Amino acid sequence: MGPRSFEPMNSGHCRQRRMILTVAILALWLPHPGNAQQQCTNGFDLDRQTGRCLDIDECRTIPEACRGDMMCVNQNGGYLCIPRTNSVYRGPYSNPYSTPYSGPYPAAAPPVPASNYPTISRPLVCRFGYQMDEGNQCVDVDECATDSHQCNPTQICINTEGGYTCSCTDGYWLLEGQCLDIDECRYGYCQQLCANVPGSYSCTCNPGFTLNDDGRSCQDVNECETENPCVQTCVNTYGSFICRCDPGYELEEDGIHCSDMDECSFSEFLCQHECVNQPGSYFCSCPPGYVLLDDNRSCQDINECEHRNHTCTPLQSCYNLQGGFKCIDPIRCEEPYLLIGDNRCMCPAENTGCRDQPFTILFRDMDVVSGRSVPADIFQMQATTRYPGAYYIFQIKSGNEGREFYMRQTGPISATLVMTRPIKGPRDIQLDLEMITVNTVINFRGSSVIRLRIYVSQFPF
Repeated sequence: MGPRSFEPMNSGHCRQRRMILTVAILALWLPHPGNAQQQCTNGFDLDRQTGRCLDIDECRTIPEACRGDMMCVNQNGGYLCIPRTNSVYRGPYSNPYSTPYSGPYPAAAPPVPASNYPTISRPLVCRFGYQMDEGNQCVDVDECATDSHQCNPTQICINTEGGYTCSCTDGYWLLEGQCLDIDECRYGYCQQLCANVPGSYSCTCNPGFTLNDDGRSCQDVNECETENPCVQTCVNTYGSFICRCDPGYELEEDGIHCSDMDECSFSEFLCQHECVNQPGSYFCSCPPGYVLLDDNRSCQDINECEHRNHTCTPLQSCYNLQGGFKCIDPIRCEEPYLLIGDNRCMCPAENTGCRDQPFTILFRDMDVVSGRSVPADIFQMQATTRYPGAYYIFQIKSGNEGREFYMRQTGPISATLVMTRPIKGPRDIQLDLEMITVNTVINFRGSSVIRLRIYVSQFPF
C-alpha cells in the first residue's frame, strides 16, 4: 500500500519546526463489495495468515516520510513528523506513548500481536509535557514546580495535565501579558468607604457604623446601648445618636450634658406672684394672706375676717383687704358732732358751731389693689333726697394733695370718684367727698361729707 493522508514537507516547514500529523484511524475490516474478502482501513494492512489488520509502519515504508531535521514517529494508523531536537510531543492527537523512528528498521518484520488491533513492540517515548517514571509510566511534568514555565514575574503558574497555564492572583487581571491590579472600589464592592490596595481592597464604615462579617456592608451602632454617652436620655439614630434632656432641663452646647432650665427667667407672667426655680422644675408661691389656686400659678386672698384668723379686739371691726385685714376702731364723732349710727356723725342745726360745717359725715371704707390700671371708677356718690329747686355740687374737699383722684358728675344728683394715677401700696388714703346742696328758692346752701378711707394693698392682686 502507498502513503496515506500526509502532508508533504518543505524547507519552509522545517524552518518553522512544525509537526505534521497523519491522523490515526482505527483498524477496521470491511467486506469488499462484490466479494467476500475483507479490507482494512487506511494505515493498516491485512495479515492473510491471521486475518487481522496490522499497523503499517510508514516510517519504514515511505522513503523520506519526514524531511530536513524532522524525525518520523510511527503511530497506529499514521505517523508524526517532529523536530529531532524534541524528544517528546505535546499534541492532542496522541496518547502519552509514542515510538520515534530515526533510521531504517531491520528487515525482519515485527511480531504480530494477538489482538485485532496491531501493536508494535518499540521503545516507549512520552509526549511533550510527560516524562517516564521508574515504572516506565508516562507521568505529567509539573512545569510550575520545576520552574520550566514561561510565565512572567507578574503571573502565577498553574500546572495542568500535560502542560500549564499562566494566570493572575485574586485582585489582578491579565492585560497584554501583564497582571494589573483591579480597582475594586470602582465597582462598588463596599457599602460605604473603600480603600484600594494592590491585589485587594479594604472596606471601612463611617463613624456610627460597624463593619459586618461579610467585610463589605455596614451596620448601625447603637451607641445608646454600647456607650450611653448622654447624661440623661439617649436616642439612637441611623449612624449616630442624639441626647435629650428631661423636662425642666436644656441641652448644653456639647450636645451631651443637661443643665437646669430657669423657667422663671422666661416670663414674668409665669406666676402671679413669685416664681421659684428648682432643679428640673419650678413652683409658684404666694405672699402671706394669699393661697395658691389649683392652677398652681394664681394667688387668691384669704379672708381672715371670715375665717376669724385675725387679731382684732372685740371692740374693733375686722375689715378684709387683699392679702390682709384691718382692725377698725369704733367711730368717734368730734365736737360738735353727735354719733347717730354706727358710721354716721351729725352736727345739730341748733348748735351755732355747726353753721359752717357739713351737716353729716358718713364713714366708708374700701380697698384697691396696688398699681391698679387707670383711669378707674372706684366709688359712686349721690343724694338720697331731691328737693324742688335744688341742685347738687360734688367735689373732693380734702385728701387729694397728690391729684390722684377727681369727681366726675354723672347726673343731677350723682357723681363718681375716678382714680387718675396708679397708686403703689401698701398705703392708706382718706378722702372727704363733699356734696353741696343749693336751693335758690328758699336761699339754702348746705353740705354733707363722705369720709372715704381707701386701703391700697401691697400686691396687684
